[in-house]
Amino acid sequence: MKHYKFGYTAIIGRPNVGKSTILNRIIGQKIAITTDKAQTTRRRINGILTTEEAQIVFVDTPGIHKPLDKLGECLVDEAKSAVPDVDLILFVVDGSTTAGRGDKWIVENVLKNYNGNLLIVINKYDLIKDIKKREENLLTYKTLFEKNYPCIKISAKTGRNFDTLINNIIRKLPAGEKVYDDEIITDETMRNIARELIREKILLYTHDEVPHSVAVIIESYEELEKLDKISAKIIVEQETQKGILIGKNGAMLKKIGTEARKELELTADKKVYLDLQVKVIKDWRKKSKDLGKMY
Repeated sequence: MKHYKFGYTAIIGRPNVGKSTILNRIIGQKIAITTDKAQTTRRRINGILTTEEAQIVFVDTPGIHKPLDKLGECLVDEAKSAVPDVDLILFVVDGSTTAGRGDKWIVENVLKNYNGNLLIVINKYDLIKDIKKREENLLTYKTLFEKNYPCIKISAKTGRNFDTLINNIIRKLPAGEKVYDDEIITDETMRNIARELIREKILLYTHDEVPHSVAVIIESYEELEKLDKISAKIIVEQETQKGILIGKNGAMLKKIGTEARKELELTADKKVYLDLQVKVIKDWRKKSKDLGKMY
């Protein structure tokens, strides 16, 4: 008789390798925001997959990079903190290119003393048509480690080989009972989801220096029977960024608010009233005071 399994799996890798896209595809619903900009994910997000064989709690972590400011240090610490507590690590890499300094930095600074289960997940592998080049790229990732870890080649965009990935994850997990009810796909609060969805729309619709300089604080979240009332403050570092975010006659802020509200209504399954304000806090990313609640 097969034992049921339960365990925690961390998704780790450098920025823009597809970690959040992988999580959303595994869960079958959007729970982590995704854009093509670095530092999209800033906090650990748990996604829960329940199958007939196992319940897996996936921990999506910020893209790991050598930190350049206080915010960068916080994001690396956030990712590092996931490592000791999990049963398995998915080290996600970009198979369309060779291993770079960023991948090496993660192995040397985050995974150096890790002795548990690890799978190297080669995403975007199908973007390279030359089979010889594919294998050369793969080898550069395998040789980052002294230990011979298994490699799984996937495409987060198409879902290719996801069944193989899930089966390999389940094999590595310990026996255990379910912790969450079958229908639960995340333990994130609506307050946190609101903050992330607002930030996603800012990342999607603004450019240049604005995305990296933005933080979102949920000032209040009132849940009523037929309506959720949300008040949020968008933090930027300069007056020029505030101007870009608000836009001509408030057009940009209205667009961000409208798009965020639409997604929040789908998630909350009811009407949402969303009030957005913009505030300038000069160089907030370089200051440790209040950084925890802002990133």
